[in-house]
Amino acid sequence: MALSAINARRWRNFKANRRAYWSLWIFAVLFGLSLCAELLAYDKPILVRYQGQFYTPIWKFYPEEAFGGDFETEAVYRDPEVQCLIKSGGLTECLDDPEPMLESIDAGTFEAEGFVKGWTLWPLIPYSYDTAVDRPGAAPLPPNRQNLLGTDGTKRDVLARVIHGFRLSILFTLIVTLASSVLGIIAGAVQGYFGGWVDLIFQRVIEIWQATPQLYVIIIMFAVLGRSFWLLVGLMVLFGWMALVGVVRAEFLRARNLEYVRAAKALGVSNGVIMFRHMLPNAMVATVTMLPFIVTGTISSLAVLDFLGFGLPTSAPSLGELALQAKQKLEAPWLAFTAFFTFAIMLSTLVFIFEGVRDAFDPRKTFQ
Repeated sequence: MALSAINARRWRNFKANRRAYWSLWIFAVLFGLSLCAELLAYDKPILVRYQGQFYTPIWKFYPEEAFGGDFETEAVYRDPEVQCLIKSGGLTECLDDPEPMLESIDAGTFEAEGFVKGWTLWPLIPYSYDTAVDRPGAAPLPPNRQNLLGTDGTKRDVLARVIHGFRLSILFTLIVTLASSVLGIIAGAVQGYFGGWVDLIFQRVIEIWQATPQLYVIIIMFAVLGRSFWLLVGLMVLFGWMALVGVVRAEFLRARNLEYVRAAKALGVSNGVIMFRHMLPNAMVATVTMLPFIVTGTISSLAVLDFLGFGLPTSAPSLGELALQAKQKLEAPWLAFTAFFTFAIMLSTLVFIFEGVRDAFDPRKTFQ
């Protein structure tokens, strides 16, 4: 579908801003890779071939019995017994002494009647964000070939936690920003368009709500309902929607008495159409200007809450928790470097992207 003339101009202006354009590509690649986190870093195989059939443990539960084992619980694919069963096609000898059979199968010297070798396809990083790494030594362990960014204080692979944590942070931020922006734009538009008592009452409510201590409310709600992703999203939206109200309200107060608005009212156009079809596009430049602050503020708030222990559940791959470990484990500098560069790259690319979007929406700016 072809872009309209104004949107085509905005896209040209955005592309002309090289910093924003390349930041968009960098962020898109990083976020796209993080969306496929299970294909990059996970503690289960992507694909298993056993007795001529294919299995996908990364998406589906398979008991050990499915591979010739004895248990109805999920197969532990790293267990030598399970590996031997898969590679040998379910020979019962694997239940007794799997190590020699595995060595002979891998060496290509194993022979048996009707033997068809099975195999497993693992992710690039064979650890999930909560998998304990089997390495000798006291945690945290320094980087090596097995763990490119080392391990944290509980022997979990740092790179796997960064990949999963990056995805979680961005998804959390996008959900909170979208919901907060919609509520803030609607509230600001209603205040600015109608004015009078509507504006006065809204302003008093916002002043009272802004004075509410956000951290205390989050602590109380978590104590009552328990820590969860969606509860934290809801609380962040409840306190974040006011960020855009002032900007949108000012734009609507300025535009409410302009000629095109008065003409639309005289023609009988409904208030909703005037507000969101005619007035809102003129307020988008100021609105988009605030988005970088909302996005970066949401990411920072999530990191701070996780750092203080009042954020996502402890089982979640949290970047703020990684920063906390970096503070507590000064003898492991790789934790601090990883946390710093992860946040720096994430926040810098997002700020540059939204700067480009802001300039693209500004009709007074044209890039060559």
